[in-house]
Amino acid sequence: MTFTHHEQTSQPEHVFAEFIRILGKGKKGSRPLTQDEAYRAMTLIMAGEVLPVQLGAFLMLMRVKEETPEELAGFVLAARQACNMDSASVQVDLDWSSYAGKRRHLPWFLLSALLLAENGITVFMHGAKGPSATRLYTEDMLGYLGLHCAKSIEEAKQQLAQQHFSYLSLEHFCPKLHEIIELRPILGLRSPVHTLVRLLNPFNAPCSIQGIFHPGYRPVHQQAALLLQQPHAAALKGEGGETERNPDMECLVQSVHNGQLLDETWPALFAHRHVKTESLDPKQLALVWEGVVEDEFAQASVIGTAAVALKLLGKANNQQEAHILASDYWAKRLKKSFKSI
Repeated sequence: MTFTHHEQTSQPEHVFAEFIRILGKGKKGSRPLTQDEAYRAMTLIMAGEVLPVQLGAFLMLMRVKEETPEELAGFVLAARQACNMDSASVQVDLDWSSYAGKRRHLPWFLLSALLLAENGITVFMHGAKGPSATRLYTEDMLGYLGLHCAKSIEEAKQQLAQQHFSYLSLEHFCPKLHEIIELRPILGLRSPVHTLVRLLNPFNAPCSIQGIFHPGYRPVHQQAALLLQQPHAAALKGEGGETERNPDMECLVQSVHNGQLLDETWPALFAHRHVKTESLDPKQLALVWEGVVEDEFAQASVIGTAAVALKLLGKANNQQEAHILASDYWAKRLKKSFKSI
């Protein structure tokens, strides 16, 4: 059998190859993607139209150069479209991402989120478990507080309506992104998906808060939120990479408010550093909430984190007002009731 048309024997270029070439064309030839290119690339990924070898190459090229705000915004817009959450039927005040897991301290930020919920602020938390056996992930911690993780978008909506708080794992509302996150043990590195999921805000809440681990990502999140026209968003270097203020250290919060960028430093709440506990016992979460155990570090962490959120939400005009309000919430909390926040 002979081919008369030689050009037909060569395989046509895959539509996704363009994006790999833009990122990988050597030191002088490569460049970042535009927001539109990032949107088109992620649209193809979400639709399952990209070969595994292409996905791996793309993720690692992005990882080496690190995402620009434009790339991140394009990725987020495409992923949101694919997740198709129908945000119109639920009112969420604050979107709270939780993807890092805690290793050095317990996840005190959970008590911050529940403190807000108890005071009528609707908080939607989303996250994913990572491969680390030494980290405490949110979905494994909520049971210690008598709470259940939602297992579907519908269940999350019910929980938000009933108790002003719900946690839903990424696998239940955007399985394709979860599948990519699960590649981490295979690739040996995080991918841009670990960054974009924090900005997803699936229910389109007017306020969004994210913790990051590497300080360099803080302004990238801030500027991506601006490009996404997120009304109010805050990014901080959280304890362990979660959205949690470490009371022993000052905390730079980089935020967006109606198109304006704001950088503000929140002071350390203690003059001395606390010694890390030898082991983490998740049962302490409920005991501190119930007032059975007094822990000044935990209490300051809960109040300090809640204060940042309250200022973001517009419940306070300045840091001092926010801290007083968060302290008041803490002092008046219902110490026994968790299942009916």
